[in-house]
Amino acid sequence: MASSLVSSPTSSFLKKIAFHKCKKQVSKKIVSVMAPQQSERKTYTTGSVKTGMTMTEKILARASEKQQLNPGDNVWVNVDILMTHDVCGPGSIGIFKKEFGEKAKVWDREKIVIIPDHYIFTSDERANRNVDILRDFCGEQNIKYFYDIKDLSNFKANPDYKGVCHVALAQEGHCRPGEVLLGTDSHTCTAGAFGQFATGIGNTDAGFVLGTGKVLLKVPPTLRFVMDGEMPHYLLAKDLILQIIGEISVAGATYKSMEFVGTTVESLNMEERMTLCNMVVEAGGKNGVVPADSTTFKYLEDKTSVPYEPVYSDAQASFLSEYRFDISKLEPLVAKPHSPDNRALARECKDVKIDRVYIGSCTGGKTEDFLAAAKVFLASGKKVKVPTFLVPATQKVWMDIYTLPVPGSGGKTCSQIFEEAGCDTPASPSCGACLGGPKDTYARMNEPKVCVSTTNRNFPGRMGHKEGQIYLASPYTAAASALTSYVTDPREFLC
Repeated sequence: MASSLVSSPTSSFLKKIAFHKCKKQVSKKIVSVMAPQQSERKTYTTGSVKTGMTMTEKILARASEKQQLNPGDNVWVNVDILMTHDVCGPGSIGIFKKEFGEKAKVWDREKIVIIPDHYIFTSDERANRNVDILRDFCGEQNIKYFYDIKDLSNFKANPDYKGVCHVALAQEGHCRPGEVLLGTDSHTCTAGAFGQFATGIGNTDAGFVLGTGKVLLKVPPTLRFVMDGEMPHYLLAKDLILQIIGEISVAGATYKSMEFVGTTVESLNMEERMTLCNMVVEAGGKNGVVPADSTTFKYLEDKTSVPYEPVYSDAQASFLSEYRFDISKLEPLVAKPHSPDNRALARECKDVKIDRVYIGSCTGGKTEDFLAAAKVFLASGKKVKVPTFLVPATQKVWMDIYTLPVPGSGGKTCSQIFEEAGCDTPASPSCGACLGGPKDTYARMNEPKVCVSTTNRNFPGRMGHKEGQIYLASPYTAAASALTSYVTDPREFLC
């Protein structure tokens, strides 16, 4: 439960503060997209007079024990949680031991979370060795939160094993409003959905954090994205973030915070907010953040007993730019090969023949993502026309697929609907083929195929073969495309 709770901003309050003081007048007309202002807004101080701060500035100010921070300031930040996994963990551990000593102890064994998830279900000896290194280190340091896996033949035989780190962090209660969470993975920004500062760091920084609990950060300026309007029933958060990335480009938010507000954002459940924040790094963002509210607090009720204190942007906070979207006018989108900003309407790609569909990853392998895909299959009553691979993010998601009834299905679970539709059996929880991996990785693209995927990147070679073509899409669009063997607008099946 939250302590020292600050009331979250309401819709009316957000509307009230949306037009903060600035040198240029911001139009109050809501359009599909409004171009950002070109000039940077500067924060001025006179003596000890404080100026307004954004959420990100406030979180970093508290973590650095400063009263006031401005974009561009360099500060030593106290870290609340450090996460690493099997790909970057061994390197981070190696740096820690080199710089602090073979016998050195970590700064806080209860603030380090180590999650094997990337190259798990493989016979690759080097990948298996990485997990062994993590296990040895956690034993030496008595790390409290190590989600180990030993039996690769049956993930269910490993009660501690979770799966994809970014989803597991949320499910296990490691994400809390107002805190600083760092991880050796670029998609650590997912946790910003909880109203916290979350970003990816390199192995060198992680090695230093292991020994000190601190990191040197430059305070980023903030871009604000105001999304209003009723969310159409055929859209998901993946469409929203693809729209934003398509609008500002993969470099449009380089080393900037991306703050998401508005009535549409407030209507999203936590997993959809995680999708939104997950892909800010595909726009170059340092972090993404959603103000904590009753949805956040309810999600956390049974997940953490650690006190937390949310923060919110001040009414007079200075934003570098502001974008406004009327989501009610948005249509289903895809990102065509080979960049997340290669935006197109799904219906404009209806002649693109595909070979496979992949539903999984930290972006699109959560419970709500599989419920969405099942909804499309259920509505169609048809079978898929291409191989459709399902990779749950975590053990919990896997269990949900087999136990949660799909709304409007008469009690059927996702697994039953997937089986009736002819999909592959849900695989063992992991990052899977999202980033290619060893050649024996489930669903890896070992041939130059065309794939519609709920993942986050579509660069050449991302899912395996360097000549593969990846169309990034929502679970709705991915499921619809599986049914036709072409890139398909989900409105074809969702009335």
